[in-house]
Amino acid sequence: MAISMITPKPPTPGTGAGELFQLLRDGRPRTRSELATRTGLSRSTIAARIDALQDIGLIGAVGPALSSGGRPPSTFAFVPESRTVLAADLGAAHGILALTDLAGNVIDHLRADVDIATGPVPVLDWVVHSFIELLGRNGRDAATLSGIAIGVPGPVEHSTGRPTKPPIMPGWNDFDIPGTIQRTFDVPVLVDNDVNIMALGEQSFSWPDTENLMFVKVATGIGVGIISGGELQRGAQGSAGDLGHVQVPGGASTPCSCGNTGCLEALAGGPAVARNLAAHGIEVATASEVGKLAEANNTAAIAVLRQAGRDIGSVLAMCVNLLNPSVIVLGGRLANAGEHVIAGVRELVYFRSTPLATQHLVIVGSASREMAGVRGASMLVIQHVLSAAAVDGLVQERSSPQSTAASR
Repeated sequence: MAISMITPKPPTPGTGAGELFQLLRDGRPRTRSELATRTGLSRSTIAARIDALQDIGLIGAVGPALSSGGRPPSTFAFVPESRTVLAADLGAAHGILALTDLAGNVIDHLRADVDIATGPVPVLDWVVHSFIELLGRNGRDAATLSGIAIGVPGPVEHSTGRPTKPPIMPGWNDFDIPGTIQRTFDVPVLVDNDVNIMALGEQSFSWPDTENLMFVKVATGIGVGIISGGELQRGAQGSAGDLGHVQVPGGASTPCSCGNTGCLEALAGGPAVARNLAAHGIEVATASEVGKLAEANNTAAIAVLRQAGRDIGSVLAMCVNLLNPSVIVLGGRLANAGEHVIAGVRELVYFRSTPLATQHLVIVGSASREMAGVRGASMLVIQHVLSAAAVDGLVQERSSPQSTAASR
């Protein structure tokens, strides 16, 4: 069963162990007295909820605090290594998988060339076997697993985890990704568009205090993950951020794989960059090859990448005027190939957007680079399984008569 993401809410006095746990998620050790003062709960209530959180392994005693006289009080903190998360970022031609802890720290990862167009069965078979490999080579088993999240390069109905008419994923429409994965792993499985999880990963690890951020993936296709008001925006059918099929002024004669002409993807996506370089007599197979040419000061490669950035910037300028983000992050294989795409984007965005919208706007390359997707997928699971409601459910399950009897 696919489960929608639940975003943790701020702690509220008088609530259960799950709300108390939200105070401890930052990893800072706290005493029972500190927690009682912060929540307004009695010391006995705090003690009972600390015990409950220790029973399910989410927190642990981490040593005494400084004493003002007498026996020093114990402190308690989140134990992120107590459980694990499996994350997958599937692109058009590659897959990156990772094993993380409950803070999103990557324990191990692997990467392979994977053609998404071969269909869901062979691709998900590879994902499952690779997940098993990641667990095994790190001495973990499925019992330590809290959940799985997978990003795919197309629109997704987030409530069911099923792709919705993805243009570059033949055979994937309405395919039950969660159900397929759960034949092997009996845990929550969350599925989202790949650029959405990249946005979440970049925001969580590099811009945690930024509530209005756009992540632009520039690779085979071009898409945007939108975080507005601190919330990931998916749209009514999960197709929000499909920037690649916005028409670029002056590009109407260029055909696009979607059937229209003049789309941004047709002018500035990976195949378009390769085609434009071929017109200069330069054949390239990968974005990294383009980046190496640009680093070697190949003028044709620099010009093609800069123009791709300008085309992307011309469309992003409209988004900046509409959404007013404070940060735009560019990632994906082409954006990671060098600064020339980013320079072209800056040139057009700052020129075409209003002064007020760009007054404090920052446009940068991805700090997480190719790991942004798996980090975001991990956070998708973590935000769900560590929500106050989910933690309360674990406590209740642990304290139920059936669970108690089973543990004897």
